[in-house]
Amino acid sequence: MQKPSIPKGTRDFLPHEMERRNYIFETIKSVFHSFGFRQIETPAMENLSTLTGKYGDEGDKLLFRILNSGDCLAKFTDEELLAKNSASFAAKACDRGLRYDLTVPFARFVVQHRNEITLPFRRYQIQPVWRADRPQKGRYREFFQCDADMIGSDSLLNEVELTQIIDTVFTKLGFPVRILLNNRKILTGIAEYIGHADKIIDITVAMDKTDKIGLDKVVEELKEREISDAAIEKLMPILRLSGGNREKIAVLREVLAESSTAIRGLDEVEFILDKLALTPLKNELELNLTLARGLDYYTGAIFEVKAVGVEMGSITGGGRYDNLTGVFGLDNISGVGISFGADRIYDVLNMLDLYPKESARGTQLLFINFGEKEVDAVLPVLNMLRMQGVRTELYPDAAKMKKQMSYADDLNIPFVAFVGTKELENGVVNIKDMKSGEQKDYPMDELVKLFL
Repeated sequence: MQKPSIPKGTRDFLPHEMERRNYIFETIKSVFHSFGFRQIETPAMENLSTLTGKYGDEGDKLLFRILNSGDCLAKFTDEELLAKNSASFAAKACDRGLRYDLTVPFARFVVQHRNEITLPFRRYQIQPVWRADRPQKGRYREFFQCDADMIGSDSLLNEVELTQIIDTVFTKLGFPVRILLNNRKILTGIAEYIGHADKIIDITVAMDKTDKIGLDKVVEELKEREISDAAIEKLMPILRLSGGNREKIAVLREVLAESSTAIRGLDEVEFILDKLALTPLKNELELNLTLARGLDYYTGAIFEVKAVGVEMGSITGGGRYDNLTGVFGLDNISGVGISFGADRIYDVLNMLDLYPKESARGTQLLFINFGEKEVDAVLPVLNMLRMQGVRTELYPDAAKMKKQMSYADDLNIPFVAFVGTKELENGVVNIKDMKSGEQKDYPMDELVKLFL
């Protein structure tokens, strides 16, 4: 018999792991709520017409496509099948796919429900997404995103608030991060400055790999993409630009002075920095000119977050998309959003062992089962405790004491309750503290005080 397994790039989560993941979700949710965001959900699968063409050629290759139900081969000719052309087969045999992210489905959602929502609309969404990527450390084929988007407003105050949301979430989670900021308008100006405005995508895709492969490898990739040596020579001082955010902006204003697009991008970055200075962040905010993010739909500010002192890829990202809804027939609706990568955040917190004890949601009190008479007496007490918020359970079988106590040990249940013949006669519950070994009698109606 074949041993059961799960697909590569996916994970099972045990109860104690789910407690930790829920701590992350609840922390992020609480911050979203404090900034006035409202929750929505969309289906796991979307029509491929919704998904394709929104993520660039590389993104389209990573879409999981779903075979049409029924006999999907019936519509193919023998010649088409013998051709063994994967792309044409998928185009004809698949109408739907698993969502790649939550942003494109959100744009579809806004267009489809435009008469049921009020703009500007603040939405958050916490759901899994799927990418047919090569699994590796910190990169999964199924993972959760926690998105917050503001749509229907051009105001840069939205970018300011999203930066504050990022800062607040990671402050609450207890580890420092670097918040990287850039602007696609600046990148467009850089492409114009080096004489390759027509190759903006090639340039940004290569630049975005700087942290992963280093500048030397980026230069090699730029050459492979037919960027001239002269252009690369002009680009390098910009990519190596150091100093504070304001110093970088001052230099770029001189270097890119002839690009009105770049100047608009620098103005936007400066506005964000000025407003954030009024409520200083607890984490570092860095203007990073190599940050490009691969998705084609970003048009303004772009964000990425890296954990400090931990080897891990981006744990949050996002940016401004000015007309994503236009591809679904609703023009001139601007949006901006961020996405927290819950799975990578989970891995970082595991590495740093930063989960608070109160994130555990296991049973607090286990009642030992002595038999039917004792169970009848205990059931009302169980109900009373649960109504008061105490996580309580009764061992289901009148098994040997050793077995029941081993169960409590295995699950790290801190307190065990004994209600036998003696306790029934006296109207008390005997409680054992499993850590100290101390045992004490409590009146049944006072048990809840133990957990307050």
